[in-house]
Amino acid sequence: MGLQEEISRHRTFAIISHPDAGKTTLTEKLLLFGGAIHVAGAVKSNKIKKTATSDWMEIEKQRGISVATSVMGFNYGDYKINILDTPGHQDFAEDTYRTLTAVDSVIIVVDVAKGVEQQTRKLMEVCRMRNTPVIIFVNKLDREGRDPFDILDELENELKIAVRPLSWPINIGAKFKGVYNIYEQGLDLFKPDKQKVTERVEIDDVNDSAIDEAVGETDAAKLREDLELIEGVYPEFDVDAYLRGEVAPVFFGSALNTFGVKELLDCFVKIAPAPRPTQAEERVIEPQEEAFSGFVFKIHANMDPNHRSCIAFVKVCSGKFERNANYKHVRSGKMMRFAAPTAFMAQKKSVVDEAYPGDIVGIPDTGNFKIGDTLTSGENLHFKGLPSFSPEMFKYIENTDPMKSKQLEKGIQQLMDEGVAQLFVNQFNGRKIIGTVGQLQFEVIQYRLLHEYGAQCRWEPISLYKACWVESDDKAALDAFKKRKHQFMALDREGRDVFLADSNYVLQMAQADFPAIRFHFSSEF
Repeated sequence: MGLQEEISRHRTFAIISHPDAGKTTLTEKLLLFGGAIHVAGAVKSNKIKKTATSDWMEIEKQRGISVATSVMGFNYGDYKINILDTPGHQDFAEDTYRTLTAVDSVIIVVDVAKGVEQQTRKLMEVCRMRNTPVIIFVNKLDREGRDPFDILDELENELKIAVRPLSWPINIGAKFKGVYNIYEQGLDLFKPDKQKVTERVEIDDVNDSAIDEAVGETDAAKLREDLELIEGVYPEFDVDAYLRGEVAPVFFGSALNTFGVKELLDCFVKIAPAPRPTQAEERVIEPQEEAFSGFVFKIHANMDPNHRSCIAFVKVCSGKFERNANYKHVRSGKMMRFAAPTAFMAQKKSVVDEAYPGDIVGIPDTGNFKIGDTLTSGENLHFKGLPSFSPEMFKYIENTDPMKSKQLEKGIQQLMDEGVAQLFVNQFNGRKIIGTVGQLQFEVIQYRLLHEYGAQCRWEPISLYKACWVESDDKAALDAFKKRKHQFMALDREGRDVFLADSNYVLQMAQADFPAIRFHFSSEF
């Protein structure tokens, strides 16, 4: 198979949502259809000791939430599908933002009872910035929820995108009977079953009497009425508008009961984009170029607790990645070759000999990589759009076991490489400060330091409002600023100057008093 055919059969997408909308459950069911797993793990149930495939970290199993993006690749029919299951919890939003730079399309999961929630809005903004095509899956129809038309209106208003239903539910909650597939003109009847796929009623069109027999005359009449209304209100589904990120197709179902998932997947593989061109600082990279290029969008420490290894996740942007070939690490200028690159099924890894645009390759990392690094066949390219945002919570990190200071050093270094949080060293007293987006990250860091590195730490409070990167073309002005604010100056891991403002007022005064200084709230400048 040539490069062009490989590219056209690849689909790389992320599943995003607010916590608890059923994202990880949907991922499980997609894997079930791809034959990648044979029994789907119940994400919530603690009675069975089987957890979700994509939530494999110890802390994820205990909390029943996802705290890191996991990557899963499988074949479905003629297609090669790469799913990135992202954390929904806002404390790990940065991991999710970075993941969205590595995908070509997105599936948003919305809970039918709760509708659009805050985290979903934020993630949609990131998709909009990049014009990423979006499909929406309205989940949990087997529970009581809101009217489907109300949900559609809310999706349009809250996510600021036109929607077009491609399937339609027959009742919801206790009376839920099934879904009519508008896209393929079919009727699927609902039977609650977590493992099996539901039965299909073959029909010619919506006026077929088989529908009346299957769901009863009253519901069949209501369905026809709804469909007529949909045809009247919403324009025909336009695939090109979807690919431009202007229209979001909507599907209804229940991921837990494996219902409506196959319809979503069948339509998705047909309409979702194959790998798209990537914007580098130097030029636009087309996937079908012969020369290989890719970038690191995530680093994960300790995927295998027995080996203490880090893995860099590389998204292939163009050409063909080959095992044992020499590639240039652009930041360091060194040539590198990789003897054991891996493909993923969450934590399980298998060595790959080649990978194509859209694929995610895991490369063992001994400290060579940082998030945003580029690998190429030789050309100097830099990919944009992998920001670190200014943290909102800060604490001093202190070692509680002096005998384990080496382990703590290593643990902090590897976890910071992952982009879990940011490390600043205070210039005034030399103490280490960890900055995060949310409180939960402190718990995760403490837990992972203890369980993965055998190092104990404690947190000490520090009152800070914002960390911002500072720079100036006027060296004298920058020196004067640093001298005046020496108690609040720190360095990040790259050795860049960071100003730690303890209140909004102090920050505004600093900006007014030092006009020659530029203040940045994300590290990409």
